[in-house]
Amino acid sequence: MRMNIESKKRDVALVVDDSPETLRLLTDALDGAGMTVMVALDGAAAIRIIDQITPDIVLLDAVMPGIDGFETCRRLKRDAGLANVPVIFMTGLAETEHIVRGLEAGGVDYVTKPIVIEEMLARIRVHLGNARLTQSARAALDVSGRFLFAVDRHGNLLWATPQAQKLLSDHHGAQADDFVLPPSLLQWLEQARAKGSSKSQAACLPDNPQLRLYYMGETAPNEFLLRLSRESGTALPPEFTSELGLTTREGEVLAWLSKGKTNRDIAQILGLSPRTVDKHLEQIYAKLGVENRTAAAAIAANATRKNS
Repeated sequence: MRMNIESKKRDVALVVDDSPETLRLLTDALDGAGMTVMVALDGAAAIRIIDQITPDIVLLDAVMPGIDGFETCRRLKRDAGLANVPVIFMTGLAETEHIVRGLEAGGVDYVTKPIVIEEMLARIRVHLGNARLTQSARAALDVSGRFLFAVDRHGNLLWATPQAQKLLSDHHGAQADDFVLPPSLLQWLEQARAKGSSKSQAACLPDNPQLRLYYMGETAPNEFLLRLSRESGTALPPEFTSELGLTTREGEVLAWLSKGKTNRDIAQILGLSPRTVDKHLEQIYAKLGVENRTAAAAIAANATRKNS
């Protein structure tokens, strides 16, 4: 059971390094800066410590025997409770590929050895301040009643407001903590990140077109904020859909078509591939006895008017 140390005034730093000299140097410096210091000689020991106590910051050697720093960081970041604990990598490796590996593993910064203590302390102050701001902002979101959650670049859930947790649990049929974006929405997230929050299209969760997903932006390294919205009116009336012999998914595709959405838009909204949308449209045209999207959209618009 992880102990909560938030009531303690001193920030807690975990230093993970197989070098006694580095451990001694950092322990003396951090203690002198008013921090409580825990030490681990390897990744396995660090994981055991963090199972018991959540530090405020982790200083992690990249190259260690056994589990290296990159893998240690990846394992730590799988725990949603550690998502906002900043990890600073320490290593003699200064090649770009190692810096990228550290950041992709979940690190927020990279310091090369030999360590300059004044620089390290300055970086620690910045990252602790950022982490506290993030924690305060999240607490405010939790009480605001908004349907927000965050995922990493692999689609793993990092955190969610209580309202979003309930929606995700209802949709997922399990604990919200187990939620992972499916491949189609991962692709949508990549496109949304490239376009930016102001230009990205909404997407729908698979098998639940009423739950719309909006990209809000990157709130921290490897943390992407998404908003859930429950919307109605995104499908044809069930009676009309069944009369025409359309499946539920075909009805959704036709409904969005009637709203003027392109095939690519529909693919992003429903979390499908453009090729799958094309296949659905072929079936829709055949069942409706029409040859193009204009005629199909007219039939859908008619159905909406009759049932409104």
